[in-house]
Amino acid sequence: MRDDDIADETAAALKGIRVLDFSHALAGPYCTLVLAEFGADVYKLESPQGGDMGRGWGPPFTGDDSSYFLGLNRGKYGISIDLKRREGIDLCLKLIEKMDVLIENFRPGTLDRLGLGYNAVREIHPGLVYCSISGYGQDGPSRNEAAMDLVVQCSSGLVSMTGTESGEQVRSGYSVADVTAGMFAVIGILSALRYRDQTGMGQFVDVSMYDALISAMSSNFMNFLGSGIDPKPMGTAFATIVPYRVFDGKDRSFSIAIGSEKLWSAFCEIIERPDLESHTDYATNADRVRNRKILEPMIAAIFREQPAAYWIEKLHSAGIPCSLVRNFTEVIEDPQSAVRELFPTLVHPKAGPYKVTGAPVKFSLTPSRNEMPAPMIGQHTSLVLRNLLNIDQLSIDKMIAEKIILNAE
Repeated sequence: MRDDDIADETAAALKGIRVLDFSHALAGPYCTLVLAEFGADVYKLESPQGGDMGRGWGPPFTGDDSSYFLGLNRGKYGISIDLKRREGIDLCLKLIEKMDVLIENFRPGTLDRLGLGYNAVREIHPGLVYCSISGYGQDGPSRNEAAMDLVVQCSSGLVSMTGTESGEQVRSGYSVADVTAGMFAVIGILSALRYRDQTGMGQFVDVSMYDALISAMSSNFMNFLGSGIDPKPMGTAFATIVPYRVFDGKDRSFSIAIGSEKLWSAFCEIIERPDLESHTDYATNADRVRNRKILEPMIAAIFREQPAAYWIEKLHSAGIPCSLVRNFTEVIEDPQSAVRELFPTLVHPKAGPYKVTGAPVKFSLTPSRNEMPAPMIGQHTSLVLRNLLNIDQLSIDKMIAEKIILNAE
């Protein structure tokens, strides 16, 4: 990589935005992954002593790092500075002056103790957007509680309604608390950048996994606030729409979602039960919800008579939302995934070629960028210090020798 390659010249929505990324694990790295895909220059700062804990979250591993880490941290420049050294803190403060955004997901107060908290850095950079992601936010009685995704899925109420109809409670199949917080962090950062464009003022963006999940469950909480009834696990069923769940075909499972009376009418025609459409127990969605314990077994018995593909074809022809319950292999092999470029291949300097997930948002004028793999620890430290801080190579070599920084260029 040449020194003048520090910035990607390809047109991108966030071209020119610089992000100093202190985050680790999932919520923060997911946020900065999205920002990088939108064109921001993300500088991932890791400790020389092992780096991001996510590097070890395997197997599977691709080369020396977990596949998990390589997927989440693509498109970022890797820098490694020892924050236990005063010289390392001073380097970070100089880098912060060059940044538009700083993001971290340590426990509240951690960066304050290092002299890198918001109140300290805004004195040197009032235009900085400073985003902190935490389990429960920067205030309140739970502020200092340790939090991981499963814990917040439980504390937010999500697990209480997620599980089988027999009552067994399960976590969401993906780290929904982390990812939702990461997405809200993106929204918060972009909103704060818009405000800065108008006023010149940066601000502190406080995102918590707890807040994020409760907001994401707005419809569920509104149902509770309206009824006063705590939701219970319902398997794949939905509390306020029937039929809306997974059923078994003759050979495999598939889902349907009947969200309107027009679709209900078409559905009754497909299953050759016109009597259900006008039946007083099932005529409206509210009727069907009240009588789901009778209706759903009837539908289940009909579906078991034919293979799932038979029903999928008929349901699609009528415009009824439905899908096979597909595994990951089927998703990756789906032509739709190829057209949407959802599994591009990158080439890592040590691990070689590997697939990642693609960008979730498509732009007509500023396409996302997927070409840069996840960095090795400190891969771009020298490059960044030369280009952003104009530090000469002799001084950089001295810091490497004194173990203030790590460089793997």
